[in-house]
Amino acid sequence: MYYNEISGVKVSALGMGNMRLPTLEGQGEKIDREKAQQIIDYAMSHGINYYDTAYRYHGGESERFIGEALKKYPRDSFLLASKFPGHMMEKKGGGILGFTGMLAGRPDSTVEGVFREQLQKCQVDYFDFYLLHNVSEKSLPFYLDPEIGVIDFLRKQKEEGQIRHLGLSSHAVSAETIDEFLTKYEGVFEFVQIQLNYLDWKLQDAKGKVEAIAKHGLKVVVMEGVRGGRLATLPEAQMAKLRALRPRDSAVRWALRWLQSLPEVGVVLSGMSALEQIVENVETFSSPDPLGEEEKALLTEVADSMLSWVPCTACRYCTEGCPMELDIPKIIAAYNGVKNGDFMAGYDLNDAAPSMDPRRCVGCSACASICPQNIAIPEIMSEFAGMLTRR
Repeated sequence: MYYNEISGVKVSALGMGNMRLPTLEGQGEKIDREKAQQIIDYAMSHGINYYDTAYRYHGGESERFIGEALKKYPRDSFLLASKFPGHMMEKKGGGILGFTGMLAGRPDSTVEGVFREQLQKCQVDYFDFYLLHNVSEKSLPFYLDPEIGVIDFLRKQKEEGQIRHLGLSSHAVSAETIDEFLTKYEGVFEFVQIQLNYLDWKLQDAKGKVEAIAKHGLKVVVMEGVRGGRLATLPEAQMAKLRALRPRDSAVRWALRWLQSLPEVGVVLSGMSALEQIVENVETFSSPDPLGEEEKALLTEVADSMLSWVPCTACRYCTEGCPMELDIPKIIAAYNGVKNGDFMAGYDLNDAAPSMDPRRCVGCSACASICPQNIAIPEIMSEFAGMLTRR
């Protein structure tokens, strides 16, 4: 494992994301703790020291699991990051905050109440890295509200040592949103976590976002480096081109080496849900192996051929609020495949499980309102149903 620096702290170039831990079959997001512990133990024994979680991951159980999983290791042997869920909260008055979206139904709390709950669940006295979760055009009013005072509270926790380094994550549509927020709070935030991969470099202007972050002298923490697994399996025609240059390299290794080529990147998070995934990724990050110019050009060509795809990362934010219990990320994956003629060519609408039938979408837009990618999901469902009906 090789290492980089964020705010003077030595961080492993590969970090462990804890949003997609292995789950028990047929039990939703319930974590398979035995398999997940094996992954954490492998990570710790192979030099990974950065562990990322958040209030809502795995229905709120990710923080609790990672606290238990890391408890047997010395506190100074790992760096723990979590996030304040302001993008899913609303002001109710008198300092009381209510949860919204997929967190709706949880008891009201306060800024301090949420933070103390997270420390307790993670079984730590401080967070090495702590982030505002998803600073975006939608969440800005909440984070900027002086009566709520999230940023003031977190700055105080940093002064008191319960936060070592303060940052933010963002799914903002515009790079200008990130730039303006960092300008307003110049010197307050030390790093920014964004969705970054070779497809989103153009598709979601990740290039502009990286430049905005670097302008403030900050390092980038990468999420969705393989787009929730979407870049792990490429169409055969595209893989053939990659194999011509690197016969033994997987699509995942190409995506991760592309990230190694960016000097602005401090740590690449990977939501590794199987032991074989972390074994491969640890090997990829055993030493820097950035892309050469010919390889960069080829991967750009591959990305350009994929830009018609719907940019779903399978974060599953959309599924928890769907009244029809549709598996929206899987439907979109099938849509992308059928549309591009290289995946699920035999998709039969009549044989589809209820959770995979886009005709069942009622167009309520609950999914679209929470989608970090701003995907017009009801329209995709309608188009896909029409595509399959005409087959």
